[in-house]
Amino acid sequence: MTFIPLCESLEQSSVRIEHDLLGDFALPADAYYGVQTARALENFRITGITLSHFPHLVAALAMVKKAAARANRKFGILSDAHEQAISEACDEIIAGRLHDQFAVDMIQGGAGTSTNMNANEVIANRALELLGYGKGEYSALHPNNHVNLSQSTNDVYPTAVRLCILRSYGDLRQRMDELRLAMRAKGEEFQHIVKMGRTQLQDAVPMTLGQEFSGFATTIGEDIARLDEAARLFREVNMGATAIGTGINSPIGYSEIVVRELSELSGEKLVPCPDLIEATSDTGAFVTFSSVLKRIAVKLSKICNDLRLLSSGPRTGLGEIRLPAVQPGSSIMPGKVNPVIPEMVNQVAYQVIGHDLTVTFAAEAGQLQLNAFEPVIAFDILQSVRMLAHAIEALTERCVKGITADEQHCHGLVKNGLAIVTALNPRIGYENATRVAKLAQALGHSIAEVVLAEGLLSASELGELLDPKSMIRGQSLHCETLNKA
Repeated sequence: MTFIPLCESLEQSSVRIEHDLLGDFALPADAYYGVQTARALENFRITGITLSHFPHLVAALAMVKKAAARANRKFGILSDAHEQAISEACDEIIAGRLHDQFAVDMIQGGAGTSTNMNANEVIANRALELLGYGKGEYSALHPNNHVNLSQSTNDVYPTAVRLCILRSYGDLRQRMDELRLAMRAKGEEFQHIVKMGRTQLQDAVPMTLGQEFSGFATTIGEDIARLDEAARLFREVNMGATAIGTGINSPIGYSEIVVRELSELSGEKLVPCPDLIEATSDTGAFVTFSSVLKRIAVKLSKICNDLRLLSSGPRTGLGEIRLPAVQPGSSIMPGKVNPVIPEMVNQVAYQVIGHDLTVTFAAEAGQLQLNAFEPVIAFDILQSVRMLAHAIEALTERCVKGITADEQHCHGLVKNGLAIVTALNPRIGYENATRVAKLAQALGHSIAEVVLAEGLLSASELGELLDPKSMIRGQSLHCETLNKA
């Protein structure tokens, strides 16, 4: 973790002096950020994870600032020259330049003021260069008076975060869809393999391995739909609200114009919130979106639990599937291979669940006209989106696509299982079926052997009832009737 050196340690020739309400401050002469960012660098040495770690957020901030400059020019309160310089500086940032100058820690006090001022100062100093001035010559173009004109942190920050999520969650969505397709492909590959279904870790009734994997695909598809629904909430933004939603220091009608400009710049269909007072303090959309991320994490972790159980062994566990070996599993046990990819996904899920709890607490802690804890909300949601996307990509490419099935073992477990007696209930009754299962367990015989020995059914009747096509519905099967003897 690298921190900007304390200003006192900088040589006089390598600094420039800026001042704010707290006094003069020496900062690196070549820095595009200014005094307020520099103070934040000293105050918030917390995670070592800076704004620059989230390129979509930096680009979203620049888009907001460019949209504001264009709107201000249309209202005649920003000169053409200032608008052009600010817009060009923002374009460079959107294209990926100067991201290293967005150096403030993601966790910060002030409801995101340090983030907003980091953007204002970098944009102002680059715009000054474009106008032929030196960094810090704010009499020509000022971070607050010009770059932040008609704005407040309290509308800029939440709008930029919402736009960032809209522009970045698509990667997670794509990775989820790739996993869904991989699971569906395995469902088709394994559709003919009959296996024993289980409830409460006990034998239940037969199904196909294909049905199991198709179920995984379906549940992932449902979560993609929920993710899209939650993301749509971010299309309402509070630009134009300024400090608390009253629009103070902005022209009448500014909100509609700046949101229209931002929609055009970003390619996202954004609309102004109908009640800017309510919107400025409301974090409900973040709570909803975070809860969907938690839902995805919980269900994904459950799927990985199932994969680990189904592949357990390989000789003393369930052993119905084999996960691809991606690395040796032990420093002491030769030949051991662990399910490391599902284990990694489990841990990512736990982290995302924890992030959601943090978002919940932070949203609840908002007071009156503003929530001061939006930085941690943004930080945890953006981390969750990124971690889930990376984890799902690894799960798809390094695990699911390489899964194979032990068809013979699956077949043997069904043939010798006691739970297939459930299929006989309609013909021999629940009491007889219970007795048959108990006797088969005691004698170590199969269900078929006990039924035939007791004359409860003929061989042909038994064969009909225990045919997988009779026991398994909703799936096309290409398998032979189980051996009844």
